[in-house]
Amino acid sequence: MISKGCEQCAKGGKMVLFVYGYCDQRDCFYCPLGENRKNVTDVYANERQVERDEDVLEEAHRMDALGTSITGGEPQEALERTCHYLELLKDEFGEDHHTHLYTGITGGRENMRKLSEAGLDEIRFHPPYELWGDMHGTEWEEILYIAREEGLTPAFEIPGIRAEEEFLEFLDEGAADFCNVNEFEMSDGNYRRMQEEGYELKEGHMSAVDGSREQILEVMGDHERVYFCTSVFKDAAQHRRRLKRAARNVRREFDDVTDDGTLVYGKTYTDPRRFAELGVPEEFYTVKSDHVEIAWWLLEEMIEEGDLEDGEIVEQYPTYDGQVVERTPLA
Repeated sequence: MISKGCEQCAKGGKMVLFVYGYCDQRDCFYCPLGENRKNVTDVYANERQVERDEDVLEEAHRMDALGTSITGGEPQEALERTCHYLELLKDEFGEDHHTHLYTGITGGRENMRKLSEAGLDEIRFHPPYELWGDMHGTEWEEILYIAREEGLTPAFEIPGIRAEEEFLEFLDEGAADFCNVNEFEMSDGNYRRMQEEGYELKEGHMSAVDGSREQILEVMGDHERVYFCTSVFKDAAQHRRRLKRAARNVRREFDDVTDDGTLVYGKTYTDPRRFAELGVPEEFYTVKSDHVEIAWWLLEEMIEEGDLEDGEIVEQYPTYDGQVVERTPLA
């Protein structure tokens, strides 16, 4: 991997902290944010909406986070929130908790200093698409050197709209440490505008845009400090591994963890006293307010043998909201 942040992300160890949903200076047609994130002032730690500082720390502990990726918005309030959470995380986890910020503005020296003093390790700039190829001699070149002078690791992180050699020049000149190119994607938040711009989905893919990957790899792919992050890798590796980390931390003794990082258990509305009558060890089930959760394989066996009448196998994410993926009735 080209950076510590990317390495931790690949392991599923990076918590995603979304601090603000407004962009004062930009209205990018490819912005992937959905309705719950775009033009809002809410904070999210992974999928969890943050109401208090403890929510951020609990989410980081839930997934055993190695570091944090911060993104979202451009106003001054976003900077203040970012600095606040950086200090919070460093106080809780120490200097080894790696942090990086993804931003669409340059910010200036004072802001770079504030971020560095708050504990930011790495800053990834996303220049406006219309400036690509014409950034030398502008604030976008200057901020790379300023960020480094203030103790930050400067880099680029851009959507894979097209190949651009100027980013390679910044790498070779020593201005930026690396360039992370995310495969160009369509989402619920940008699908309509992307189609209006003439982009289409790649055949057989749920989100990847047709054609952009090949062009970028041809021009930029051989550079040792360019990393192309595919949509498949984000879903199959980063997201799945993050779920697995969380699942290992929150699973009960009788929960099964799947290859996708979900939790599987059995659920039944049978009177809890029935389990005591049958001599089921307490570690194999837990009593809730109106139902019992139990090892799925044991519930299946008990129903097959006629000890219980019915129940279901539940598969859910190990997230704060515990979203259910699938329910399979047993009878």
